[in-house]
Amino acid sequence: MGEHVLLVGMMGSGKSTVGRIVADRMRRPFEDSDVLVERRTGRSVPAIFAARGEAAFRAEERAALCAALASNVPSVIAVAGGAVVDPESRRRLGSAGVVVWLDVSPKALAARVGAEGGRPLIASDPAGNLRRLDARRRSVYRELADVVVQAGSGSPAEIAEDVVRAARARLDSPTAVWSS
Repeated sequence: MGEHVLLVGMMGSGKSTVGRIVADRMRRPFEDSDVLVERRTGRSVPAIFAARGEAAFRAEERAALCAALASNVPSVIAVAGGAVVDPESRRRLGSAGVVVWLDVSPKALAARVGAEGGRPLIASDPAGNLRRLDARRRSVYRELADVVVQAGSGSPAEIAEDVVRAARARLDSPTAVWSS
């Protein structure tokens, strides 16, 4: 198993916010796969979707994620919510480190992201689209996760503490089972 801490979950689950805190507490670099895509392409995620479509975005997302996972420096990586739908990304995530699923109900996600712009997959009906995406991805997150952290309530600092504790336990004892 690799040494990265990989945060997966739906958009709005707190991967970026919690990830920065986890990285700080574990004294590791932080990477956000959406930011990596934007850096690689020079375009925002919504701009890629608009100009090139979801398939092109997923290809860019896979390339950015693979580059981050290839680093020999143990990092905390916020994995884009949809990256888990790609079989190659899932395969690489499974061996790159501790996969932590930040589990949040679709209702709580809708309250967090609301009608906020910049999320092409939920733009027309945020609550409904989040429910549909969650229904398709939930089993994949569950299967992929080494650790499940309930992230629907609590402060980002509290959730980050759960992640740090679980990630350290898992890195120290790869067969440990942990859930918050």
